[in-house]
Amino acid sequence: MSAEQILEAADRLSDAARAGTPCEPVRDLIGLDLQAAYQVQFINTRRAVEGGRRLVGRKIGLTSRAVQQQLGVDQPDFGVLFADMEYCDGEEVPFARLLQPKAEAEVAFVLKSDLTARDVTPTEVCRAIDHVAPAIEIVGSRVKNWDIRISDTVADNASSGCYVVGGPIRRLDDVDLAGLGMALERNGVAASFGSGAACLGNPLTAVLWLARTCAALDTPLRAGDVVLSGALGPMVPVAPSDVLEARISGLGSVKVSIGTSGTLEKKA
Repeated sequence: MSAEQILEAADRLSDAARAGTPCEPVRDLIGLDLQAAYQVQFINTRRAVEGGRRLVGRKIGLTSRAVQQQLGVDQPDFGVLFADMEYCDGEEVPFARLLQPKAEAEVAFVLKSDLTARDVTPTEVCRAIDHVAPAIEIVGSRVKNWDIRISDTVADNASSGCYVVGGPIRRLDDVDLAGLGMALERNGVAASFGSGAACLGNPLTAVLWLARTCAALDTPLRAGDVVLSGALGPMVPVAPSDVLEARISGLGSVKVSIGTSGTLEKKA
């Protein structure tokens, strides 16, 4: 892809985010080229940091084998987390802060040490994790009608939105991540079921992939980073006034409500 096409794709997505109006897919500019898609993501990440937003971690996407097959890929993808994307357990998220939102129940990992080696081992990843907690990620898409392929979602920061971390926090030794059972309720009605095994067989496998990938890109995971594992079950549509609660057996619960109005941006 030419530099001009990559920049045009970045501009299209950033303009859609700024206006709160979904845009056409960017694959007409970058095809299905993953390298080009990450370049688009990195351009808009740099712009956001230069504009005052603060990086606090990463989110993993495409951890479901079924979704990978749907988009024609054989690996997950990732995006970045900014400080202004996190909300407190039980807090209300303004609906205007979201764009075509859907909710997922996930595991949040918080690191206590850096992961810089490109060949980092599973044991080293486990040692680097300080604690885990239940989380809800509210994903969103700047692309109209979620008309996405792999390059569209990667370029769009892995279809990021915002996230909420619940409790209690637990040490890794106290949790069977693959054996977790998940139920995500919408307005008191069960809307999605899943398990830790639905996330690449084990959410730790997703974190290992992310650590190696980020190290290879010279943007390694750092102590204090939050890492969202990817979905434990199917996504749930989100509408104004919804109340979402994820209960993850062996881990805990997390709850968030959706407002009916509000400003587009939340201050960090």
